[in-house]
Amino acid sequence: MKVTFDRSELATAVSNVQRAVSTKNTIPALEGILIKTDGNKAMLAGYDLEIGIRTEIPATVIEEGEIILSAKLFSDMVKRLPDNTVTLETDDKLVTYIHSGVADYQIIGMSSYEFPELPTFDVIERFSIETATLKNMIKQTSYAISDNMSKPIYTGSLFELKAGYLNVVSIDGFRMAVRKEKIETDINFSFIVPGKSLSEILKLNSGEESIVQVVVGKKHAAFNIENYTIFSRLIEGKFIEYEGTVPKGAATKLRVKTKEITAAVERMSLLTNDKMQSPVRVIVADEGIKLHCTTVVGKASDYVELTFEGDEVEIGFNNKYLLDALKNAETDELLFEFNGPLKPLKILPVEGDSFIFLVVPMRLV
Repeated sequence: MKVTFDRSELATAVSNVQRAVSTKNTIPALEGILIKTDGNKAMLAGYDLEIGIRTEIPATVIEEGEIILSAKLFSDMVKRLPDNTVTLETDDKLVTYIHSGVADYQIIGMSSYEFPELPTFDVIERFSIETATLKNMIKQTSYAISDNMSKPIYTGSLFELKAGYLNVVSIDGFRMAVRKEKIETDINFSFIVPGKSLSEILKLNSGEESIVQVVVGKKHAAFNIENYTIFSRLIEGKFIEYEGTVPKGAATKLRVKTKEITAAVERMSLLTNDKMQSPVRVIVADEGIKLHCTTVVGKASDYVELTFEGDEVEIGFNNKYLLDALKNAETDELLFEFNGPLKPLKILPVEGDSFIFLVVPMRLV
């Protein structure tokens, strides 16, 4: 194989594809990037058997071929090459020569036959959505994905196509995030995508008006974004009937300014950390919200003036869980709905129903 690349295009492709490469594996090929020429372009792929990323970039192909190169080593080299073009050449012994300007490297590659095949699957469903919208939906819900591997079903987000809407749902037992968006589809279908795969979609740079083509099979899904395809295994199992966990009605309703309440909770959080967990006590009474926090370090209190409807309530929250919901709301104002001190707080937008966040309270003593 002999092929020439634009260094900048190659560096970007290698950086993105490398994120799907295994860092420590008994199979050496999984620590590499597959490079394969095809006409006037080259395909690059990384795959750790859980997630795969594939892309194609323009190339001047002098001699067709394919090779696996160490992802970390090749990435470090490409980033530091001095010229705008890079020539890559391999011989029949898998020795790879990399030339750019005054710089030359000679490294040992691996046979492409050792690279595992990227997932191929029978398509069950497919749909399209704007990339920016999908990323926003993932961003607003991924904070509630569980990292508890004893319940793997919740280490991903539920994608639910229902009645012309896409719902993305994450839950970890302490909070739940639901993001809803109308899309052009009439199918009813659901699948669960691991959190790691969703984080890779967020990291991928794309045009503001690009479209994601989502293709779903029985055990895998593929997200096609511009010239990239992200392959993901799906999590098998039954997701909780989340709609039944959302409290109906509200004993207490109030409207808050997002920045104001977030700042107040952050001030309470100065006295807490992972080793000193103490609830932020929230009291809705009179003409506002009183906040208190007591730890071995000291005490703090704050106050946010507002009006509310319904009953007075005193309730406690883990400061991090409450802040995660507030910081992912992305609206200037929010609706808080309470149903007593032991039921989850429901956080909603003032207008519409694009998201619902639940935060489970901590028992106060």
